[in-house]
Amino acid sequence: MTGRRRWSTEEILDTAAELLRTDDAESFSVRKLAAALGTDSSSLYRHFRNKTELLRAVADRILLATMDGYHPEGDWKQRVTALALRLREAFGEQLQLAAVWGRYGSGGTGSRLVMEELLQALRASGLPDEEVPARYHRIVILLAALISSEAGIGTLTPKEYEQGMEQFRVAVLGADPERFPALAHFARDIRPLGADRRAAFEEILAAHLAHIEAQIP
Repeated sequence: MTGRRRWSTEEILDTAAELLRTDDAESFSVRKLAAALGTDSSSLYRHFRNKTELLRAVADRILLATMDGYHPEGDWKQRVTALALRLREAFGEQLQLAAVWGRYGSGGTGSRLVMEELLQALRASGLPDEEVPARYHRIVILLAALISSEAGIGTLTPKEYEQGMEQFRVAVLGADPERFPALAHFARDIRPLGADRRAAFEEILAAHLAHIEAQIP
């Protein structure tokens, strides 16, 4: 009698990542993953203790891909910006995993590589060592929030997007000028949340780094 195939950790993560391209972290389950692999859940628990550990491992592979071939260049702000844009691009190709990273984080090698580069860059800025951890924490929160938010918009179906745009037009262009005078005044210039995401990402990050720079002795 032939036994069931033994799947490697990498094959399991490959399949999990593929499922997460069209599924979100909430509806994703070890049972669904096992079904896609043609095995039972118990065989996967030999590799990962639970769903959260599995999701963290999948997200960490994105971080590993982000750091693959990365070489620090420029001053500390250029290094942080370059890394942030690489993260944005990497998660932009697997939008569901951006939400996974923002929610579950990661403790793998990819995570450590990202942490090391951010800490090294901040240390090179001239900040006192005692301030580096707090500044690092703020940058990671900012990046996770921006990337997760962008991914949330990117996973909308065309129908959901059009519905959202219609609601936006009604809310903005149909605003009563007596009750919402400022909204009515700026209505034709206000952009929907999904517009110019890259420009907004870079501008918000640059403003935050400028704030840090202003605190350097």
